[in-house]
Amino acid sequence: MGTLGGIVDAGSPEGRGAAPGDAVGAPRASAEPVDTAEPVDIDARPALVTPMAPAGTETETFGEFYAGHFTELVRLAALLSGSADTAPDLVQDCFVRLHGHWSSVREPLPYVRRSVVHACASHHRRVARARRQPAPEVQVSVLGADEMEDALATLPARQRAAVVLRYYGDLPDADIATTLRCRPGTVRSLIHRALADLRRTIEP
Repeated sequence: MGTLGGIVDAGSPEGRGAAPGDAVGAPRASAEPVDTAEPVDIDARPALVTPMAPAGTETETFGEFYAGHFTELVRLAALLSGSADTAPDLVQDCFVRLHGHWSSVREPLPYVRRSVVHACASHHRRVARARRQPAPEVQVSVLGADEMEDALATLPARQRAAVVLRYYGDLPDADIATTLRCRPGTVRSLIHRALADLRRTIEP
């Protein structure tokens, strides 16, 4: 995806059955019926009982996962939190929590993405509490050069997360719903209301 600026507009057969010590191909001495069932390849048995490794560790290590996804998640956190300075710290904390559960997490990317969304929401709550403290003067927020990011910062946390995950993360409704822990229909409603609010902010 590009920028967010377009959001608003948008073994061998012979040896089988031979008794120990018999010559290969020699007739069996026993008169017992011969078992005609398909023989089992003994060498393949260990693979049938090998414990399955957690999905999060099958193809990559934690370090590889971290290196492959840290930057994109920092960009996501910057848009959600409105702070490029705070975003790396928020994402780093999420990776620390993921590391503690790495062996048991089957889908690490949705896990850490959801963690980032929650961390950014918590960041906004802390900022809101700080702003309620007495201050010498009230500063009016004015749209700057990158007015889309400023406008996103005015949205409620869930609306902002839904819009960013859709138009920046390019995720389908089902994945956004998993991240926000809601239904796909709720995702569509959040995005609809968010776009309406963005239009009023950008085009008064």
